[in-house]
Amino acid sequence: MKEIRLHRIFAKDNRTVIVACDHAGFMGPLKGLEQPGQLMDHLVASGVDAVLTTRGIAQTFSDRIGKLGLILRADGGSSMASPVMGTLRPLFSIEEACRLGADAVICMGMIGFPEEPSSLQNLAGFTADSGKWGMPVIAEMLVKPKEGERPTVQEIAFAMRIGAELGADLIKASYAGPSAAYRAALGSCYRPVVVLGGEKVKDEQEMLQNIADALEAGATGVAIGRNVWQHANPAGVCRSLVELVHGSGSVEMALKEIKA
Repeated sequence: MKEIRLHRIFAKDNRTVIVACDHAGFMGPLKGLEQPGQLMDHLVASGVDAVLTTRGIAQTFSDRIGKLGLILRADGGSSMASPVMGTLRPLFSIEEACRLGADAVICMGMIGFPEEPSSLQNLAGFTADSGKWGMPVIAEMLVKPKEGERPTVQEIAFAMRIGAELGADLIKASYAGPSAAYRAALGSCYRPVVVLGGEKVKDEQEMLQNIADALEAGATGVAIGRNVWQHANPAGVCRSLVELVHGSGSVEMALKEIKA
């Protein structure tokens, strides 16, 4: 059953373009997420493979999600308005995710953050239940960087391996160069990895080049959020990602889709 669900997330080339729009569950009505139904329409038309979203959006806009693979954010526990972030907790069970029609659930793994113990316990709990229900579990492995720095490829490799060891079927993690070092990091993970988009960027070419480098190193796709729906042309960015991941692999061709 896991394989069937994963086939709804991955295309025939065993790669995937996932658009993440679960942010409002923590951050409220962000720019670009005011009209989720309209965003779902853009995603379906653009040819992306899957959407990563919340229970609320999945329930309300199921008719507009269409044939997209459905990945549900399964952990949380506070909003950005809370004075204390607190611990992360499961928001619903694997059984409930099945009832909602999910093809996978996603859970944080927050290495180096105060939430690390609770996030890893949640991840282990979800993977323990996943076999019973045939539900793939994605581990979103974040690394707390040193002040003023970005996570190194070695730190990302450490986080990815922890996610794999806790039983995740797929890892969502940052990219860090050089490409050869990232290839070695992927080789030590033994689970497929999709590259997360991270903060909103100004340089589209740099974003696409990083994705191209990650794919060349062996990543199996991308999971991009605000760099899609906070862009002036979200459908164009989606088409560019599809071109890069499933098409020519050319950054230049992908950029043309954004400008089209």
